[in-house]
Amino acid sequence: MIQVCLVATLSYLAARLGGALIVRPQMVSPLWLGNVLLVSVLLLLRRRSWPVLLTAGLVGFFLYDLQEDVPIRSAIWLILSNAVEVLIATFCLRSSFDGVPRLNSVKALVKYSFYAVFLAPFVGAFLGALSTSSNYWASWKIAFFSEAIGFLTLMPAILGWAREFPWRAQKPLTLYLEATALFAALVIAGNLAFAATGRGSPPALLYSLVPLLLWSALRFGSTGVSTSMVAIAFVSIWGAVHGRGPFTEPVSPLINVLSLQLFLLFTAAPFMALAALVEERTEVEQAMRKREAELNEAQHLAKIGSWQWDPGADAVIWSEELYHLSGRDPSLPAVSYKEHPKLYTAESWERLRQAVEEAISTGKPYELDLEMVRSDCTKLWLIARGEAVRDATGRIVQLHGTVQDITERKRAEKTVFDMSGRLITAHEEERARIAREIHDDISQRIAVLEIGLEQFEQKIPGLSSSDRKQLHYFAQIASEVSTDLHSLSHQLHPAKLDLLGLVVATGGLCRELSKQHGLKIKFVHENVPPQIPKVEALCLFRIVQEALRNVVKHSKSTEAMVELCGAVNGIELCISDFGTGFNPESAQAKSGLGLISMRERLKLIGGYLVVESEPSRGTRVRVRIPLSSMTDQDTGEQKQHKASA
Repeated sequence: MIQVCLVATLSYLAARLGGALIVRPQMVSPLWLGNVLLVSVLLLLRRRSWPVLLTAGLVGFFLYDLQEDVPIRSAIWLILSNAVEVLIATFCLRSSFDGVPRLNSVKALVKYSFYAVFLAPFVGAFLGALSTSSNYWASWKIAFFSEAIGFLTLMPAILGWAREFPWRAQKPLTLYLEATALFAALVIAGNLAFAATGRGSPPALLYSLVPLLLWSALRFGSTGVSTSMVAIAFVSIWGAVHGRGPFTEPVSPLINVLSLQLFLLFTAAPFMALAALVEERTEVEQAMRKREAELNEAQHLAKIGSWQWDPGADAVIWSEELYHLSGRDPSLPAVSYKEHPKLYTAESWERLRQAVEEAISTGKPYELDLEMVRSDCTKLWLIARGEAVRDATGRIVQLHGTVQDITERKRAEKTVFDMSGRLITAHEEERARIAREIHDDISQRIAVLEIGLEQFEQKIPGLSSSDRKQLHYFAQIASEVSTDLHSLSHQLHPAKLDLLGLVVATGGLCRELSKQHGLKIKFVHENVPPQIPKVEALCLFRIVQEALRNVVKHSKSTEAMVELCGAVNGIELCISDFGTGFNPESAQAKSGLGLISMRERLKLIGGYLVVESEPSRGTRVRVRIPLSSMTDQDTGEQKQHKASA
């Protein structure tokens, strides 16, 4: 009930205010405010209250018409015109905007202008023009522009004030002082231009409003422009009503009113568009600043910095986190590309330089692990990613990318790497111990047992043939056990590798496996250095051993080849077979322990492994390891320490 009473009262007062702006004696209203006020109220309140509030507003209009002795026929047409116009504007704006319309972009202004400034007044004017017996189309024009001006000027101001009202305490005092000064300047300039005594005010005074409207658009947006236009509209209409200003020429009162309406409409439209552009740009800048702040926060949490580089101008831009990672002052310019060698160790810089040159020439992105030297001379590991940016012609104009702190990951990898190295070393030491135990103790005792059985057989001539045969059988079993123990000892730790070298030990392994499993193994070697450090030699031997076991177990091949070749600063090994083969991609996820062991051993000495295979086309295991410049053989512990480092 309070809302109904307030809406009815406001509608009545708006009608009276519109009546005060009527140009007499033609009884023409340049600006009608009632519908604008009623639509604004409906948009600000809930939809379920619209029928009651709309009825209350129309009752307020009708009471004013009765008080002014408007004919019943004219009052009915006016009420119908108002109802249709209010309904069209309200429903169209509510369905087009999510909530109360905001003219904060050109798109929003165009939608608002079509529904509220054009469509609703256009339809309503056809009914409103029937309320008068004068020229229909002249009345239609006056009715259309009187409503369009109100929707373009007053309604954005009302909605803007309603939107800003709950937050008025958060605005600085200087902004209110600035708004007051602007409003006062508008009133003064408007009085000089439209309400000066007499009819001969210089038209040049109209241009004094332009800088003030620019001020309102740039500083206060659409709400400021609409409020300023409301002040200008009231001052100009008041001057016209009292026979003052440039719109009181003695040509025709209707032409004067139409000229005033067109002036207000075409003055408000460009400045409203400018205000929408300003607000749109401001919101985009705020969104970009917010996004940049969120990006900086995310980069800080993830320890990721970003950069951009223009190769032509050598202009580099760093993110805040990249300054933090490098330990440099963010107020200083970013380090240029020419000074980048100072940021990294020599080896890291060389790899980065090559990757950048390739990216500039071919556009190929890169991803590298680099060691950075901070400004305080401490070091950290980064993963650097970069890619090229091309212009419309395909020319590379910029490189950009990210760097991420992976120091903790590198430390964890080094810990795992050291642990893996120690496990492999401990594994080999234990194998060597067991091999020595088998060879030096158990194997010797079995040999003594075999000799004892043979001597026992010779010393007792009276044995029956069956007993002698059984004794001979026991001696043969002891001999086979001795041979198997010797073979097991050799598998656990190849003594030939230590005594005769990699080539001889590998050849012996191939012959042994060929004899045991009936597999024809061809061993080829070329330019293999005579002195190979112990760790590298053992690594290659174990890989040959594991690969040939896989050939026996999985390939179903009757032939295999082992190729061992010396290369520049390294040794290359290839084990191939001609068996069933497999799909490496499908087998990647379920690699066996043997393949994992190969890779772990190679990782310790800086080597790499490639497995090539196709179904029914066999398998090739290719290995390459670097060789140190040592000429003498290191101990296992020393070499293991160097490999881990």
